[in-house]
Amino acid sequence: MLEVAAVSHCYGAHTALERVDVSLARGGFHALLGPNGAGKSTLIALVTGLLRGQDGEIRVADHPVSRRARAARRHLGVVFQQPTLDLDLSVRQNLLYHASLHGLGRRQARECCDRELARQHLEARADDKVRLLNGGHRRRLEIARALLHEPALLILDEASVGLDTASRQALNEHVRTLCRERGMTVLWTTHLLDEIAPADHVVVLCAGRVIADSQAQALCSHTGTQTLQDAFHRLTTTSGDTVMEGAS
Repeated sequence: MLEVAAVSHCYGAHTALERVDVSLARGGFHALLGPNGAGKSTLIALVTGLLRGQDGEIRVADHPVSRRARAARRHLGVVFQQPTLDLDLSVRQNLLYHASLHGLGRRQARECCDRELARQHLEARADDKVRLLNGGHRRRLEIARALLHEPALLILDEASVGLDTASRQALNEHVRTLCRERGMTVLWTTHLLDEIAPADHVVVLCAGRVIADSQAQALCSHTGTQTLQDAFHRLTTTSGDTVMEGAS
């Protein structure tokens, strides 16, 4: 569903990404981890087309982002770390506006809005202004918006930042339900390692390089640690040139 092949990116003399390779199979929950400055935001910006690629190739559902960006975006839904909702529009108006950007006709847009409002349990809030929603409901609205055009790949970039513990857990479980029930591929970036399950596929970036690509539980086994937190610390402080690859 997502192929990142030998991707490098520089900001002037600073190398943000160095020959990064990432492959996500169709379906399932995948986590992208890394310390601050690792290159996660740059990678997400390249995958979503916010940045123009310099070296290497990125393909979404087999569409090269650099040459067929529109086709790639049709398969892609994104929830960014920073909220991008219009607080003075209603829940439904936010969705309808986004549907128009995807070229959905008026009738289809309304049907898609009703479908996603129901899936996110937001029907009762459809006519409320977004500023009246709490943080968890706003995130659900952003997910509804990202799913209007039924993408195959959903990217959530630090989407749980700022939410309380209960809201974080509810959001995480909801996204996992989308994977199970709809066969969706999810890429979840986070600094909060308790959001990652032992069987999740994990990619770890450090200083612009992929230093691990395996299941979370395999990272612990490889590093001789008991928790993902300890494994992550060991990998990112002693990575050197070692790249760990394993079953995903």
